[in-house]
Amino acid sequence: MTKTLILMRHAKSSWDDPALDDRDRPLNKRGRTSAAALGDWLKTRKWLPDQVLCSPSVRTVETFDRLALASRADLIPDLYHAAPDTMRTVLCQTSGKTVMMLGHNPGIGEFAARLLAAPPAHARFCDYPTGATLIARFDIDGWRDLDWGRGMPISFVVPRELVARRAPKRSSAKISARGSG
Repeated sequence: MTKTLILMRHAKSSWDDPALDDRDRPLNKRGRTSAAALGDWLKTRKWLPDQVLCSPSVRTVETFDRLALASRADLIPDLYHAAPDTMRTVLCQTSGKTVMMLGHNPGIGEFAARLLAAPPAHARFCDYPTGATLIARFDIDGWRDLDWGRGMPISFVVPRELVARRAPKRSSAKISARGSG
């Protein structure tokens, strides 16, 4: 049997109000755009979770909401700034065939690296920037069988790649004036 994990770091958050508690920081404009692009990317490729595990921070919940997926998220307090072992423990208790986990760095990047047999060929995988999303498959019967180093990367993307594709193309045509000599 095969299980699929969609492992996503929250999109870019706002630092406009330094008095806000870290858990309460929302997405900034770029983060909102990125989350929508990630949702489109997932839907186009039919990588749709049947179970979503999400940190309860405002920025992770807002990232999930802006993905506009036809599923609901389970808010898991243990996923807020979780270490890889905690993330693994939470994932091992799930039952979905395709599970999405939304969290934070540094834990999520280290979790991704430890799960895979080999990293994807992507320059940004090691730093797992905001919005980074890994699709990985595991040849296991249930998540309780999850072990380090057994996942196969299927895809990895960062929002900048998706937003650049969605941006309207600007015309580079030059306008010339004709004189009436």
